Amino acid sequence: MRVPISVVVLAAGKGTRMRSNRPKVLQNLAGRPLLGHVLDTACRLRPDQIVVVQGHGGEQVRAAHQAYPVRWVEQPQQLGTGHAVACALPEVPDDHRVLVLYGDVPLIEPEGLQPLLDAEGVSLLTARVAEPQGYGRIVRDSSGQVAAIVEEKDATARQRAIDEINTGLLAAPADSLRRWMAQLSAENAQGEYYLTDAVTAARNEGMAVHAEPLADATEALGVNDLVQLTEVERHYQARCARRLLRAGLHLVVPERFTLRGTLNHGIDCQVDADCLFEGSVELGDNVTVGTGVVLRDAKVESGARIAPYSVIEDARVGPEAEVGPFAHLRPGSCLEEGARVGNFVEMKAATLGPGAKANHLSYVGDAEVGPRANLGAGTITCNYDGARKHRTRIGADAFIGSGSQLVAPVVIGDRATVGAGTTVTSEAPPDALTVGRCRARTIQGWQRPGLTPASPAPEDSEDKPAGGGAQE
Repeated sequence: MRVPISVVVLAAGKGTRMRSNRPKVLQNLAGRPLLGHVLDTACRLRPDQIVVVQGHGGEQVRAAHQAYPVRWVEQPQQLGTGHAVACALPEVPDDHRVLVLYGDVPLIEPEGLQPLLDAEGVSLLTARVAEPQGYGRIVRDSSGQVAAIVEEKDATARQRAIDEINTGLLAAPADSLRRWMAQLSAENAQGEYYLTDAVTAARNEGMAVHAEPLADATEALGVNDLVQLTEVERHYQARCARRLLRAGLHLVVPERFTLRGTLNHGIDCQVDADCLFEGSVELGDNVTVGTGVVLRDAKVESGARIAPYSVIEDARVGPEAEVGPFAHLRPGSCLEEGARVGNFVEMKAATLGPGAKANHLSYVGDAEVGPRANLGAGTITCNYDGARKHRTRIGADAFIGSGSQLVAPVVIGDRATVGAGTTVTSEAPPDALTVGRCRARTIQGWQRPGLTPASPAPEDSEDKPAGGGAQE
């Protein structure tokens, strides 16, 4: 018969050592709050309920995690882990098994927790570490069984030499926990109520205490300051990189890869160094991503090539399309099959049709560009009049000369040609050349302001008129 499970997550701490106004469990790991990672793990265990104990910044913490199916309880004073669990127990039926997690221990995996749920009596996770400072030590009796957990501030010199630590993650029957929490004492070096005293209470009652060692001690790393946060981030990213490599994604320099969200990929994809993936990113087959690329909520279809230092956010890159280097695709941008944007091209809420090109130094906003159209260097769609956005429509096989401004709303017809340097304010008809330029004139004898053989520079030139204008 399956025993019902309640997961209790302790998330009330202020996190003074973070030197931040933000509650500790809202500090970001891989772009998301620490607590969110813990709640994801809890949900994957499929418990009957999740109870989160909140305290400092509780309103912010709840607001950031509204999507999770949890019960919230308050710990009005932070009086220790035992007190926090006691605050949660009124929400837990007696026949449940309680698993205690911590909102600042985000790397633990469900596979490491399952043995705690399968055991009877009290079960806890331990780990052997080279530097146990700061952790409670596991004290075993002569038969090797867990006798007690001693917090570092209460430990003797001999006990501090023990390298087996308590991770803090523990499971026990709810009715027993309720009884033990009511008996806790704060007579210790920290003046707090320790959850770990439940181990001693269980032993005194003759209840079995199981210690389940973690194969990977990094899963138990907690976060108390920014140094530890960066260490946990490093382990998290290394784990993501290993998972993706094993799934067939070629990360050229895996230690210089950052994932802050989810990444799905096809076969034979390659990602170079220093790339950042945020939100939901999808790569098709045979995609190449160059150095320093940022992909945020982006879909890149098969055969596409993203050149170095391009930024693509909330946009789609179609099959065999090319982006960059140094291109910026803003939200709502779409490149259809074989389209290309090159150096220093910015797009927003715009579509380039199949085979269309904007190779360099252009802004394409609120526009629809037809198949095989070509936008020359310096082409600008002037989409904003100061109050409203307007659309530009460019037909198939149109050719826009360099340095042109297309003042929206405007339509460029199929196969139309716009001469270089033209400002288009009305329709450019299909199959015709539209050109508008001021006639150039030459002023003979013009002398540029500045140093000339006939006019030595004055000692103080601050009052000299600029731009060739006459002084009034």
